[in-house]
Amino acid sequence: MWGGIITLGVFERIFDPERLLRSSKQAHGDLPPASKTVGSLAKVAWPSMLEAFLVSLVSMVDTIMVGTLGHEAIASVGLTSQPRLIVLALFMSLNVGVTAVVSRRRGEGDRKSANHTLRQALLVAAVLAIAISSVAVYFAEPLLLFAGAQPDALVGAVTYFRIIIGGIFFNIIALTINAAQKGCGNTRIAMRTNVCANAVNIVFNYLLIGGNLGFPKLGVAGAAIATTLGYFVAFIIAIVSVRKPDRFLYLSFKESFLPDRQNFSSLINVGSSAAIEQVFMRIGFFVFAKIIASLGTMAFSTHQICMNILMLSFAFGDGLAVAASSLVGQSLGQKRPDMAIVYGKTAQRAGFMIGAFLCVFFICLRRVIILPFSREPDIIALGSQILLILSVMCPAQISQVIFSNCLRVAGDTRYVAVVSFVSIGLGRTVFAYLFTITLGLGLLGAWLSFLLDQMCRLILCALRFGKGNWTSIRL
Repeated sequence: MWGGIITLGVFERIFDPERLLRSSKQAHGDLPPASKTVGSLAKVAWPSMLEAFLVSLVSMVDTIMVGTLGHEAIASVGLTSQPRLIVLALFMSLNVGVTAVVSRRRGEGDRKSANHTLRQALLVAAVLAIAISSVAVYFAEPLLLFAGAQPDALVGAVTYFRIIIGGIFFNIIALTINAAQKGCGNTRIAMRTNVCANAVNIVFNYLLIGGNLGFPKLGVAGAAIATTLGYFVAFIIAIVSVRKPDRFLYLSFKESFLPDRQNFSSLINVGSSAAIEQVFMRIGFFVFAKIIASLGTMAFSTHQICMNILMLSFAFGDGLAVAASSLVGQSLGQKRPDMAIVYGKTAQRAGFMIGAFLCVFFICLRRVIILPFSREPDIIALGSQILLILSVMCPAQISQVIFSNCLRVAGDTRYVAVVSFVSIGLGRTVFAYLFTITLGLGLLGAWLSFLLDQMCRLILCALRFGKGNWTSIRL
């Protein structure tokens, strides 16, 4: 009994809205109890967290299945990650704008504008997807060579990349629709979309990578085909989700897809700054991956395994960030900047607690976690050391993802872009080269620079969030 009372008291103290607002702004109305704000956040967050976790889990399963072909195959798939994300960068920027504008319109109760925003975004996404994916498929080999592909991994990487990018149109459309759904707080729809797509991915991985149940043994190409089939399934489910007239988001093919001044300018204002951020991030990530690739296929394979494990912690941060973004945007649309701050801080504190738990988990089980990916002693030894750095990174990474997403959805994307330039574009790449090459620390040096990057972004975004000026930006 007493334990329950003490626990409840600690809970109320940590998440009490009045305490969370004390160093920010005064309340603009009655504040709900902590149980209600946490409950609202959890209702939106759990589907996003589960979705992100399953996406990360499928990525891990992909790596484990591909790993049966050898560490060269792991490197082939891993080398395509940054080039693929470069292709997606523009669409990820567009989707930041979609979530920001739709969440604001949801808060304002403006269904017509929200749906027009979705139609405009889909038109832009479809045209750009066809153009960019065509160019990427054509230049696949030189792009992957520039990314640092070694001769033993190049052929597999090119094959995987061309198949993935050839079907990425379906992925892009599904992501745009899900960005709008998340802006409305409909995270369960996005979760169902990805669960079904990932199930298809895993099944066809099993059938096509190793050639099971009479299917051809296609190796790395089979993994790519399985992922593309998953993209198509996600596309179908996403389209169906916005074809129900009784829902807030409804995609009507009878209404105009052409841009209107108010919503399109808001979309572009947020999306353009997010695009600049993506440029800085992708260049930084690309150079970072290139430095690691220069260490050899074994080091890059170890890096890829650890990145898959890191994605598990990112899943929790991403899920909470999506929920916080939706509630922050809706609160700003309802003229409640105080509640926007409360939801942002509530998500960050919950995320930090999850990160602390993951820190202990990764430290205690670091060698066991590596074993499903590879039995090679060098990879296990190096991967176990990397996981010590990763464990320290978890609380910082989750917190910074939440703060930066809240700033983005509020429209403060220029500041986040500058932070990305300073921390990723300059800081991570410079320190990665210094630690890895100059000081000869190898892969450990690269991950130390990664840790510094996360800490830097956390501090800069937390300071900006704490000032509260982002709550007055109009969309």
